[in-house]
Amino acid sequence: MKILRSIHTVNPALGGPIESVMQSSSVLARRGHDVEIISLDEPDDTWVRDCSVKVHALGPGRGSYGYAPRFTPWIKERHLAYDAVIVQGIWQYSSFGVWRALRGTTTPYYVFPHGMLDPWFKRTYPLKHLKKSLYWPWAEYRVLRDAAAVLFTSEEERCLARESFWLYQCNEVVVNYGTAAPEIDLANAREDFFHSFPQLRGKRFLLFLGRLHEKKGCELLIEAFAALRDSARADELLHLVIAGPCADKRYLEYLKHMPAGASGVTFTGMLAGSGKWGAFSAADAFVLPSHQENFGIAVVEALACGTPVLISNKVNIWREIAEDKAGYVENDDLTGITRLIERWLGTGPADRAAMRENAKECFARRFEISHATDSLLDVLEAAPRH
Repeated sequence: MKILRSIHTVNPALGGPIESVMQSSSVLARRGHDVEIISLDEPDDTWVRDCSVKVHALGPGRGSYGYAPRFTPWIKERHLAYDAVIVQGIWQYSSFGVWRALRGTTTPYYVFPHGMLDPWFKRTYPLKHLKKSLYWPWAEYRVLRDAAAVLFTSEEERCLARESFWLYQCNEVVVNYGTAAPEIDLANAREDFFHSFPQLRGKRFLLFLGRLHEKKGCELLIEAFAALRDSARADELLHLVIAGPCADKRYLEYLKHMPAGASGVTFTGMLAGSGKWGAFSAADAFVLPSHQENFGIAVVEALACGTPVLISNKVNIWREIAEDKAGYVENDDLTGITRLIERWLGTGPADRAAMRENAKECFARRFEISHATDSLLDVLEAAPRH
């Protein structure tokens, strides 16, 4: 098959689904499928040049929505060359532009909402939701309605998507989702990480790795961690490592200067490659206290390294984690996040070792990229060919 994937940007520093897109595209290519990406990036962007998949960068898109005049005509002219188009995310022109190009044609397109229909956004940003409601019937509603399938990465996401807008109609399909296991020696990766951050060698630490944003619950994590240290309930060797990019410099400075976070917290910035995998592997446990998380690729990456995960029940794969005993789950408030850390600190060595094995098995059975790609291909191959 020849597949075109539409996404706002292939810049890995902005987070989102690009990591899984790259991993699954690699698997598809190894199986003989031809995959290309169309984005709203500029052709000269570094991340476009460095991308391992062929990218048709048709930006710059205008504003945060990313309207690009060339985008829709480009697809219209070439759609018969593709067996399927996959839209990664909504609320940007990379989705509506595909609908405009393909409506009335025989080329099927599929949409991954990637949690962007979660009612958390409606509750947290009511003014933004009001704005979206005004153009929902004329844009994203039609994008979902006319898609060959709308692909949800968990049953939780599928159910939540129905709660945001009164006008909702689409062909819902739940597919497997995931990423690839690290293809490097984790012992060497740990050495690379400790070489960069020697102050952490020999210390037990919890790892947060991801985009620093208010929805991730970063300030709650720092506050809960510091409270436990101050109360002497935490092992004196326990530290907190916060790794990831932050687009809002004021928010980053706020986190760094929280009075509660003055002791035992290390900010590493964005980690990639060996440094990232070394951090996952060296961590005592991975922690993600998000208020809203559609899937959580970093959660799955931690599992792939055999690292137990401590997550909130707003991470949509929390049921799978709890069922497989691959970590602990609590509410996304200060009491819940404090309880997460307390439960881990109270877990004995034998139970921690068992949980690490559970983490590896959970990844292999549910989230390994081959299974996710199989699930996607089952949907794509069921569609009639033009």
